[in-house]
Amino acid sequence: MNDTFGPARDFVGYANQPPLVQWPGEARIAVNFCINYEEGGELCILNGDDRSEVRLADVKVETRIGGRDLNIESSYEYGSRVGYWRILKAFTDRGQQATVNLVGLAGWQNPRALQAMIDAGFDLQPHGWRWFDYYGLDESEEREYIRNSIEQVRELTGQPPLGYYAGLPSLNTRRLVVEAGNFLYDSDVYNDDLPYWSRDFPELLLIPYSLDTNDSKFGRGESDYQLGDEFFTYLRDSFDILYAEGESQPKMMTIGLHARLIGRPGRIGSLHNFLDYLLRHDRVWICRRDDLARYWARHYPNSAA
Repeated sequence: MNDTFGPARDFVGYANQPPLVQWPGEARIAVNFCINYEEGGELCILNGDDRSEVRLADVKVETRIGGRDLNIESSYEYGSRVGYWRILKAFTDRGQQATVNLVGLAGWQNPRALQAMIDAGFDLQPHGWRWFDYYGLDESEEREYIRNSIEQVRELTGQPPLGYYAGLPSLNTRRLVVEAGNFLYDSDVYNDDLPYWSRDFPELLLIPYSLDTNDSKFGRGESDYQLGDEFFTYLRDSFDILYAEGESQPKMMTIGLHARLIGRPGRIGSLHNFLDYLLRHDRVWICRRDDLARYWARHYPNSAA
């Protein structure tokens, strides 16, 4: 790895010879839901930033330098106040668990909902200390943010986190994650349907995240999802192909959720419908991200490490 240019690129991957994966229970597919716990960690004058947030909300706003935008602040608060509880109930009513992509500051802004997810058995994957772009951030500051996230998860669960997902990483992020010494995996990749071991850091597992099977498309513009049925249809179609392929070559699927988006009354039904759709299939492993990582590391260790 060249520290100047960051992680190496790999255009080949498994190619036409993916590993012969055997998931628990002979599942054809491992499905992981990630709930992005971001509300309160976004750009905001009250957080010491020079502007308000503009991304991934139901209101479209222009960048406001030096001032607060109360509309987008309130839109984010909906997720924290209401959306998390709807998402939690969707999983607990079905006896299922998910992963929390935890933005550190957001966790302290609304510890009650976060604790409810921990109590329900959800695992925590740090999602940066703040929900912003880490590109260009001073290395020492980013290192401190990662340390804060580790200590937060340790305080909340008694154990350090196994995985990390910055979302908008810097060129230094993966190296700093490895230097922290406790991470088994990194999720800042989107380039495969299976986990794989890092070429730059052979002891670090990379578990791809997804921006297509992700409700963020409700907040990315008028050309993306407007109706819950559109989200459900895309999830179902993605699952059907992966499930069919899984007869001979089992795969994984990640679904990204945001409380301020999927937690709205007009959208939460798409999550209910997809969970019920999954549960009508026998050979599906709905898993936490930590469990997936442990399983892969135990059964498919890196021979090059």
